[in-house]
Amino acid sequence: MREGDKPSWVDPNGPMGDAGATMPGELRAPRADLAGHIESLPGPRAITAIVGAPGSGKSRLASEIAQALNARREGSAMVVPMDGFHYDDAVLEARGLLARKGAPDTFDVAGLLALIKRLKAVEPETAIPVFDRQLELSRGSAEIVPATVRHILLEGNYLLLSQDPWRALAQEFDLTVRLSVPEAELRARLTRRWETFGIAPTEITRRVEENDLPNGRLLLKAARAADLVVTDFSD
Repeated sequence: MREGDKPSWVDPNGPMGDAGATMPGELRAPRADLAGHIESLPGPRAITAIVGAPGSGKSRLASEIAQALNARREGSAMVVPMDGFHYDDAVLEARGLLARKGAPDTFDVAGLLALIKRLKAVEPETAIPVFDRQLELSRGSAEIVPATVRHILLEGNYLLLSQDPWRALAQEFDLTVRLSVPEAELRARLTRRWETFGIAPTEITRRVEENDLPNGRLLLKAARAADLVVTDFSD
């Protein structure tokens, strides 16, 4: 959905991302067809935003699409994760936000917007930050996007959030895709994800119930509709 469109509002207390759920204006698309939709986008470089709640499978979907596009034309697609713009834990702690890491106000949105504009400009090469989940920090200039990459697959939770400062991002995207996953599935996935880090069960419950899932509900309450919605999810 482009700048000027009204955000979609739903009951924040209702089920999140029920299978088959769409927002007004979204077109349901099988995940197997996404590479074809993206490949048909015009211009020397197209930026596709892939959004969804925490645990919805954005990274996996973006990787699948990149593999499909690169199989058709080698080196034509690259995934750029929004997570590289997490504020460092020291910054979050100083601001009293460390317990809410991953919420909209714990990201450098201005830095992300600047990167998107650089990517649209198709510079000879563009360095991007990457978030390291093992270290729980972002590594600056960790990957390079060469000018030969035609399709940028930008994936992250809040790329279509209609609140400032996130709302400025929407006008930069050529196509937007949203993953719709039921909340019960999200809860199970997020729990398994945190378990792999050896976190205590009580802390896992806190993270999932007090941070991850509320952040996902916010997307339904205060996000723009995407152009396409994917409801055939896989773990």
